[in-house]
Amino acid sequence: MEIKYDVIVVGAGHAGCEAACAAANMGVHVLLVTFDMEKIAQMSCNPAMGGIAKGQIVREIDALGGQSAIVTDRTSIQFRMLNLSKGPAMWSPRAQCDRMKFSEIWRETLERTPNIDIWQDEVISITLENNRVTGVVTRLGVHFLSKAVILTNGTFLNGLMHIGRVKREGGRISEPAAKGLSDQLCQLGIETGRMKTGTPARLDGRTIDFEKLQRQDGDASGHFSFLPGIENFCTQRPCYITYTNPEVHRALERGFADSPLYNGTIQSIGPRYCPSIEDKIVTFADKDSHHIFLEPEGGDTCEYYINGFSSSLPWNIQWEALRKVQGLEHVKIFRPGYAVEYDFFQPTQLYHTLETKRVENLYFAGQINGTTGYEEAAAQGLMAGVNAVLKMRGEDPFILGRDQAYIGVLIDDLVTKGVDEPYRMFTSRAEYRILLRQDDADVRLTPLSYQMGLATQNRMDLLNEKISLRDRLIHFCKNHSIAPDAINEYLTSVDTAELKQSVKLIDIVMRTQVSLYGLMESIDELKTLYEQSSDRKDEILEAAEIAMKYVGYIEREKANAEKIGRLENIKIPDHFDYRKIKSLSTEARTKLSRIKPQTIGQASRIPGVSPSDINVLLVSFGR
Repeated sequence: MEIKYDVIVVGAGHAGCEAACAAANMGVHVLLVTFDMEKIAQMSCNPAMGGIAKGQIVREIDALGGQSAIVTDRTSIQFRMLNLSKGPAMWSPRAQCDRMKFSEIWRETLERTPNIDIWQDEVISITLENNRVTGVVTRLGVHFLSKAVILTNGTFLNGLMHIGRVKREGGRISEPAAKGLSDQLCQLGIETGRMKTGTPARLDGRTIDFEKLQRQDGDASGHFSFLPGIENFCTQRPCYITYTNPEVHRALERGFADSPLYNGTIQSIGPRYCPSIEDKIVTFADKDSHHIFLEPEGGDTCEYYINGFSSSLPWNIQWEALRKVQGLEHVKIFRPGYAVEYDFFQPTQLYHTLETKRVENLYFAGQINGTTGYEEAAAQGLMAGVNAVLKMRGEDPFILGRDQAYIGVLIDDLVTKGVDEPYRMFTSRAEYRILLRQDDADVRLTPLSYQMGLATQNRMDLLNEKISLRDRLIHFCKNHSIAPDAINEYLTSVDTAELKQSVKLIDIVMRTQVSLYGLMESIDELKTLYEQSSDRKDEILEAAEIAMKYVGYIEREKANAEKIGRLENIKIPDHFDYRKIKSLSTEARTKLSRIKPQTIGQASRIPGVSPSDINVLLVSFGR
């Protein structure tokens, strides 16, 4: 019996869910294969979405027509906009979510999406014909046929968990490892490696003394999705802050002899920017304390995630050390922290579409590409799903530039530079941060997605309305004159110079201390325009203000991006032989031959390829 699909997605984590939805919403028939249908889009580590740069990615996923932001808004138990004391390029939304409801809503989303079938099983191999993928074979012996396969196996490929000297095969606590697939891919010539990640213990909130902790409340309101009217019925919860101390550190150090990180058991590379607590006290030996954040796992559970205390030490050492933390003197744990090692594939073996160079129509997305984080995984999944469908249609691939999206930065970094540690997105990785703000992701990306058939007509209509209302506010500020007696009282209240003569309102808006929201109390016409805006009045007001205040920076960054972007238009032939160009450095020849960049722009970002090497290439191409 032959069962045929257009796209098969292997793994139902954040990457797999977005890949399946994107492909299905573009009109093709999708099969999603997962170990356990009860753990779809499981938040294996911190039950939160967003954060510095990650929040921008979630908004970009939403602008493209993905689902992560909607699921987050429906299940959030606390929302915060980070970095508000800095410029808008650094503002980053973050939401604490109800872990169980997040998975439940994601499953509901998949089941309500036409064209998606779900199969609970393990994929043990792919099938090939003339070096092109033709389907998958499962542990139950079922052979599914397809035109494309997207692997999003997360931490499960040959996964091995560590708690002290105890080792167990598995990709997540109480879940098995995936066997066989890595070996087959290695035999096909795909380079693999090992990485490590970890998670902290989960605490029983009934045994925490919250009176001794610093309470951290969220914002009064906030959202990720650009779609209005998304309902959230979750109980809102505060987080809490406490600290380690020298006594905690001494207790942890007593377990170092049994630590897989220090006794040689774990050889793979862990995330530098999310170190274990044992790494922290070794690397920062001069520090007497480290922040710990206690974050609820849901609105109606007593389970707490202890952010900042990841560990693979023996369970009793973890528990003993935790009980020396202020507020946790009598704490009980539901389960200890652990480390997990798993196989990943060097992403320089991928095209920007996330299709593998070795096997046609085989795509990789998520942690198997050496990344870390739900948001990075979800973005890759969406892009892999989109590009698999576009290739089937015979249409041009969908590749985002570094000046178009953080998703573009993420994928370009992966396929151009590769990874030597788990990759995490930061605002510092982007050259054009003022162009990649979280507030205008829809303006940047929704029209592109709509053109290829993913973003809906409703999204496009909402965007057009937003742009129209934003531009109407900007037009008013450019053309409305304001007299000193109408505005000076407000200017004095915000500690900026009074007017001596009438000026255009935009000249006032450009002042750092001034906000459009504050100006409304002095200018009735402005207030009327605000009240006439849509359900997202504050979002539109913010968009107009940013566009006016930062116009100079935005235009300058656009000009820089266009200048650099010219190199992206110079294509390199697929089988160009760099070894014949003796004037290239040896390192450049080696790396260019291995990575096979598709443009001069991509070649210029490969570590070890110097500006002089780029000049040599330009001369070779007659430029």
